Amino acid sequence: MTEPATATQHSGTIPARPGHRDVTDAAAGRRGGDMEHETTGTAFGASVIPGAGPAAPSRERDTLRLRDTGEEEPARYAPEWLQLREPADAAARSYGLLDPLRIRLANLPGRAADGLVIHDIGCGTGSMGRWLAPHLDGAQHWVLHDRDPYLLHFAAVASPRSAADGSHVTVETRRGDVARLTPDALSGASLVTASALLDVLTREEAGALAAACAGAGCPALLTLSVAGRVELTAPHPMDEEITEAFNAHQRRDGLLGPDAVTVAAEAFAEHGATVRLNPSPWRLGPEQAELTGQWLRGWVGAAVEERPELGARADGYLADRLEACAAGELRVVVHHSDLLALCRPVNGAA
Repeated sequence: MTEPATATQHSGTIPARPGHRDVTDAAAGRRGGDMEHETTGTAFGASVIPGAGPAAPSRERDTLRLRDTGEEEPARYAPEWLQLREPADAAARSYGLLDPLRIRLANLPGRAADGLVIHDIGCGTGSMGRWLAPHLDGAQHWVLHDRDPYLLHFAAVASPRSAADGSHVTVETRRGDVARLTPDALSGASLVTASALLDVLTREEAGALAAACAGAGCPALLTLSVAGRVELTAPHPMDEEITEAFNAHQRRDGLLGPDAVTVAAEAFAEHGATVRLNPSPWRLGPEQAELTGQWLRGWVGAAVEERPELGARADGYLADRLEACAAGELRVVVHHSDLLALCRPVNGAA
């Protein structure tokens, strides 16, 4: 049982520091995102929030940890970045996938007695739960997975307290490794969710996720995977170059990047799941200028990290785009895709 959230906590404000909370901290997690690292190059400024842009390569691949070593690592996703993008994420997610999801969940055996058990993989600050829980009826227990203990703390503190029909919502947290997710780890799960995760998986990891969900017989709602397409107003001659370089950066070290949804859809289909894909674009205008500025720095920074020869021209390009953003003249559409996989139930349910 979790303690009630205060009004400030429930609004999504980042707490000053982790504190005591009666939640379970067990095992498994990772937070995905459109851009993973902190920008360090002077061309793009030190003001980029960690999570919005690239950083110098580390010895460990900056996606899923293959095992929990017990060693502390610096956080690669600042809560400020996750909070900044949360309204855009909420506005972008596909509502069109909710009805088929509700139909499947309504037919789960034992639901009336026990409610839903939802595993949120790479939960970050818990934005997926804050968006989805109020759209589903019935009691819900969310199992929040991430490797960052501070993000887990924030996700638990700021978790929703009631479902669409007023039923109670509870949470627990699990810290560690999601790359070894198995059907056993998802035993009893009603649903698996993730946001901005698929694009930072490898083909093998996406296959393992699909196999785990299929083995547990639970549906998966995986939102906000980058699609590799960006539209900026007004068009600029460098738009295509930056986009191509950024997409190449996203595919580094075998990561799926903009191929993620296609690969994941194929993996789920191979396990007999019915898969639906819907677009979920960010639509950024003057009201989202702060997010747009951070996204621009990270987007261009990743492109230059991939293709350093773009550096000098990219400096001017970024300056022009940031000037237009500050003037309220820039509008950006960052394309994403949402995936709903309705895996075959393992117990004969509808």
